[in-house]
Amino acid sequence: MQVAPISFDRFNVLQDEEAQQRILAARAKLGRKAVLLVHHYQRADVYRHADLTGDSLRLSHLAGQSDAEYIVFCGVHFMAEVADILSKPEQISILPDLAAGCSMADMANLAKVERCWRELTEVLGESPDQSFTPVTYINSAADLKAFCGEHGGIVCTSSNARTILDWSFAQRPKVLFFPDQHLGRWTGHQMGIPLEDMKVWDPDLEYGGLTPEEIKSAKMLLWKGHCSVHQMFQPAHILRWRNKHPDGIVISHPESPFEVCRQSDHVGSTEHIIKTIKAAPSGTRWLVGTELNLVSRLAEEVKAEGKIVEFMSPTVCMCSTMQRIDPQHLAWTLENLAEGNVVNRISVPEHEARQAKLSLDRMLAVS
Repeated sequence: MQVAPISFDRFNVLQDEEAQQRILAARAKLGRKAVLLVHHYQRADVYRHADLTGDSLRLSHLAGQSDAEYIVFCGVHFMAEVADILSKPEQISILPDLAAGCSMADMANLAKVERCWRELTEVLGESPDQSFTPVTYINSAADLKAFCGEHGGIVCTSSNARTILDWSFAQRPKVLFFPDQHLGRWTGHQMGIPLEDMKVWDPDLEYGGLTPEEIKSAKMLLWKGHCSVHQMFQPAHILRWRNKHPDGIVISHPESPFEVCRQSDHVGSTEHIIKTIKAAPSGTRWLVGTELNLVSRLAEEVKAEGKIVEFMSPTVCMCSTMQRIDPQHLAWTLENLAEGNVVNRISVPEHEARQAKLSLDRMLAVS
């Protein structure tokens, strides 16, 4: 007979250290039945419990390779959805706090993307399937990945965006890229696409706020979306730092605004940032434009080598929704699993998962 799930109320008042001890006890009881996938942006007191860590691309691969019964994803909602889509049917994907979402992902929804597709049909006089490859950043809901699967499109991450766009343009002459305009713009720029050929589609305006001529001439349509963390970084932050440290090196995530990327010495995904700084000579000084938890962790890891790593923004900015996965929620989740109760399961509807898997499989095959 199944016992009723343990209420979160009693965990909400736990001190952090007690929550940590209960996490360890529950993990010992579960053994290999549960695997913890943890994103680089996760807070340190949760990151310490990770079995597997990485950025979105690496965690996408890992989600489909684990044999654990439970995949506990310490990240945000779309990541747990990807784990559910790519894992085996008998595996269960769990998000310790259902409120851990992604503001960028929320900037594009299926209704608005379908409206965009209809408006493109009106302007072009034919289905956009003839000329546009839809590309969704992995930071998006499962139904948008399904939309791309249904329309011959694909998913990308910040690690593989260039490779994915090469594939996309080989299919059709144009790309609709959502939800992050900055990643799309920087990647297109790196491919030699002029800025004037990349138009911003505002989903809150009729025809994206563009004229028929602008739509027809565009090589890429960039959805008006962004990451609230990376949006904080400014060229002035780089200039001020370079004036103090002329020999320093600047590295940024491609979700940062275009001018920040252009003024950086290196631009790349979280995995790229970590590998680049760890491989750098001792004594180097770095300014890093990405999420604060990752930067702080990296600074500690390379300090012994005489490397100095600094956060780009003078304002503290971290992924606030990722922060919702705390020791209390993780302890509650794991204790319930240890008692045979599944809480906060993330389950993508079968028809949606099937189409979304097409776009994810294309990504994994190409990258």
